[in-house]
Amino acid sequence: MLSRSLIIPFAALAALAAAGAPVRAADKVPAFVAKAVADPGRPDADKARDAARKPAETIAFAGVKPGDKVGELLIGGGYFTRILAKAVGPKGHVYAINPSASKVADALASDPTYGNISAVATPLADMKIAEPLDVVWTSQNYHDLHNRPGADMGPFNKAVFAALKPGGIYLVLDHVAATGASADDMRTLHRIDPAIVKSEVLAAGFVLAGQSDLLHNTTDDHTGASHADMHDKTDQFILKFRKPK
Repeated sequence: MLSRSLIIPFAALAALAAAGAPVRAADKVPAFVAKAVADPGRPDADKARDAARKPAETIAFAGVKPGDKVGELLIGGGYFTRILAKAVGPKGHVYAINPSASKVADALASDPTYGNISAVATPLADMKIAEPLDVVWTSQNYHDLHNRPGADMGPFNKAVFAALKPGGIYLVLDHVAATGASADDMRTLHRIDPAIVKSEVLAAGFVLAGQSDLLHNTTDDHTGASHADMHDKTDQFILKFRKPK
């Protein structure tokens, strides 16, 4: 994967993001994030994906910090769930949110290694979370929300907005589709045009706080499915939205 990383001090990155400027990647990852990624308890299969997924830089870009309450939507195998739990620390909490019961979420919630993860099964368009969130995080699956029968992204994004504290962050990371890609392309290629994401999320009341090309890959022509061996090799976008105070 090729990455175009602009070296920016972490404090400057935060200032640019707050101003809504396009941002690439911080050259310095906070120590607590680096420690979370280096956690020896992470599965080896997850660690093998780190070079491609750049979790430390992505979490730094999102601005996740100790004590934060994070809601992760559609956690999959828990790749980011484990790292986020360690990053927010014992005073923070991670809500592993899925529309139905998840064996992975249940296992992580009962794992004493963490102690700050809750499994939440709730309708995504009417999320019931125990407390207001600092961050809502979804990675490599926003496109699949479009692929649900009768999907309506308006209520979903408004539910995310309602779940966040004023000033809270909504982080969306996904596989890039060609400009103007259709709904059929989302279903068959499991990609989405980032312009669609921006339009839908802004319509829910968010403002764009930053965007990163940390996972940009110039070798991907956006025509192949994101599954299997392409999953961590696609061109990917990271969009950071903020709920106004």
